[in-house]
Amino acid sequence: MLSRTASSLYWLGRYIERADFIARLVEATVRLDTLSTRPAGEAAWVSALAVTDTEEAFAASGACPSQRTVARFLTTDASHPGSVVSCLDMARGNAKAVRTALTRDAWTAINRAWLLFERGRAVDHPADALALVEEVKHEARGFEGAVHRMLRNHTTWFVRLGQAVERSDNTARLLDVKYHILLPAGEPVGGVVDRDQWTTILHTVAAVTAYRWLYSDGLTPANVIDMLLTRVELPRSLAASTEEVVELLGLLSRRTAQHGGADQMARARAMRVARTRSGDVILSGLHEHLQAFIRENDQLHAAIGRQFRFG
Repeated sequence: MLSRTASSLYWLGRYIERADFIARLVEATVRLDTLSTRPAGEAAWVSALAVTDTEEAFAASGACPSQRTVARFLTTDASHPGSVVSCLDMARGNAKAVRTALTRDAWTAINRAWLLFERGRAVDHPADALALVEEVKHEARGFEGAVHRMLRNHTTWFVRLGQAVERSDNTARLLDVKYHILLPAGEPVGGVVDRDQWTTILHTVAAVTAYRWLYSDGLTPANVIDMLLTRVELPRSLAASTEEVVELLGLLSRRTAQHGGADQMARARAMRVARTRSGDVILSGLHEHLQAFIRENDQLHAAIGRQFRFG
């Protein structure tokens, strides 16, 4: 496989995963802001910008953070790379470059998602934002299903590798930002607002039902952290994503005969994650742990590019 083809497939996976994640984050933040017992207001939308690392780009726009301005910025604003529409545009561009490697179902899902924004969509009201992100999620699920029905070869492995690397980054950033959001003055830890914010995380990673299956003692921050760090049963956990990266790199290395630093780095990371105990991480510093993971994930991404000569 040509290096540029491998690169397009890998980035296709990353951009589709990122678009789906941002859509889910917007959906969860709308619900936190409008449907909670005590609406979170500006703080919730500032945190959404922090998770997506778009604070500076938003500040440059001159707008004040609110449901209308941030939801529009993260969904339909094509002026920066951190919006759903920008991610889908990049995904479609990469998909066009490898069109013959994709099935009709996979291409159609990407194209339909992109067409959602082609004629412009208003997200000025919560119902508009929820309707749009639900359509994006639907097409992202359609793409993922199509990939899993394709031949299991280097084409699908590169797409899934991109998705797994992106998923790791998204989950780590989401958990890190929430853990460092200060509650409004007078709000107790474990109170209504705090519980709503942790529930928002579960909605963003589609894990509300999974949490109830895995933990029987109610919603607690420690359990949410444990699930997102260590539970391999949850596809969006750091443990599951790191395992998947190791598996996919092994398949690709055997098929392409291209072995290198990415394989070694991924295996070493997976071994450390498997030994991780959430209680120890909380005591020693969750923020530091997650920041180190994010940096290592960036290093792994660069190593993958070198190993497969993405350029």
